[in-house]
Amino acid sequence: MKRRRVHDISFWRQHHTNALASDEEAPVEPNRTREELMALVDQYNGESITDQLPLLELPKLYQPGDGPYLSVSDKQEDEWPPPYAAWPATPETKDKIVVLNEALRDFSKDPKDIYQLYRDLPEPRVPYLESKTRHRLLRHLSTVEKKDELSMLRYFSVVDDMRGTAIPLSVTEWTSAISFAARYVSRSTEIEVEAALQMWREMEHIAGVKSTSATFNVLFDVACKAGKFTLAEMIYKEMVNRGLEYSRYHHVSLIYYNGLKGDGDGARAAYKSMVEAGDIVDTVVLNAMISALLNSGEPHAAENVYERMKKIHIEGSGGRPLPARDYKAQRTITATLRKMAIIVKQDPTRRDKLQKKAAIAPDVHTYRLLLNYFAVRAGELDKSARFLDEMKLFEIPLHGALFLTLLKGFALHGGIRYTHWSDRRLENVWDAFLEALDNEVADLYVSKWMILWALRAFAKCSGKSRAIAAWEEIRQRWDPGEADLDFIMQELRYLLEDQDMAEKRNDWLLGPL
Repeated sequence: MKRRRVHDISFWRQHHTNALASDEEAPVEPNRTREELMALVDQYNGESITDQLPLLELPKLYQPGDGPYLSVSDKQEDEWPPPYAAWPATPETKDKIVVLNEALRDFSKDPKDIYQLYRDLPEPRVPYLESKTRHRLLRHLSTVEKKDELSMLRYFSVVDDMRGTAIPLSVTEWTSAISFAARYVSRSTEIEVEAALQMWREMEHIAGVKSTSATFNVLFDVACKAGKFTLAEMIYKEMVNRGLEYSRYHHVSLIYYNGLKGDGDGARAAYKSMVEAGDIVDTVVLNAMISALLNSGEPHAAENVYERMKKIHIEGSGGRPLPARDYKAQRTITATLRKMAIIVKQDPTRRDKLQKKAAIAPDVHTYRLLLNYFAVRAGELDKSARFLDEMKLFEIPLHGALFLTLLKGFALHGGIRYTHWSDRRLENVWDAFLEALDNEVADLYVSKWMILWALRAFAKCSGKSRAIAAWEEIRQRWDPGEADLDFIMQELRYLLEDQDMAEKRNDWLLGPL
């Protein structure tokens, strides 16, 4: 059955039409000059430390006396083994290679299916493939929506086959391997930082492949997310010392970096530097600013960015929604923006024209950021409901992560007298979630974390019996592994051993909740 995209959740509807343009009004083409882009993010007047930041100095593009730029040749003639060199294969193996090549031409193929076709080859597998096929294979396996343990193991399995037969990796493939080592878990720790650094050392000192700016950006990103800010600065300074050019990746990383440090002014300065450098600003950049401002304890400033994103999108498109994009389409857009930045550096007069082509509009990630703050951290259900309403008006499909965020909100803020996070509204959210599951909505599936927070929410807002009933409802729609099932059963035991919140609903002194 083809998955449908639906969006229907109405546990608390508030209509906010004053911010949206009337259909009768003709859209105004946005100017998107540097001044307008700067106005998207609050820049305080007067003597501010913003003008003295960023704390990390951006790399100088042309450092005298530091030697030539470090680069790795991507020319086909420099390949080793030679481009068309491959082990002789039996007719059966040749047929399998043909099938693999055909699959690799279709970039929509699932990496799991591609990997299985590769595993069907006789060991040691990879020497039977010409260089173009190897590079396509690794590129396909590295292009996943979210890195996890399984996707990492698939990628490293091919890398290990190449190591075992002395076939070198390209700098891009090394960078992807470092990224997998650092990002296969949802939260990076010191362990992932060390794994990434160890692979980086192997890349440079054993394989003799010198890092590009993309490699350093991966290292910088994992150090930031693990809270290793001193290490992040050292990595950035190493990139500076090598004279590598900075790109939009580094600008966006600096925005996130300052946000993780809780430094809103530093994030503003990084954004300002990006605009002044002539890089293209799009939704990804502004989402980074929203994240940084929320992490810096500036929710009002983050909302201002969101409101201006809405306004500039409405003026430019009449409020028409952006076309749906999957993660592969987003990668293509990112690559295009990177090429645009190169064009702008070569010909600054083309910047405004290219900027107009960049999408500046809220997307599902924008709403995930806002709801995670206002629903989970701040407990403001009224604002959360408004964001959900505006998602519907922009025809943005409701992602499973948003249901998870709402359930967290009920678990953390429900079960308290006079709260808006009531059991009735929880039931509405739950019904919408089950209906979406039954309709096989895209980007929605049952996970142990979804069930965990659902059980906690019902136990908190409605009591043990309703939590058990919710478990029975979702159990019919879930096919867990043994470990995940044990995890949830342990959580159920904890809930049953705890005090029943239903007993507090009819307090003899205060009355029902």
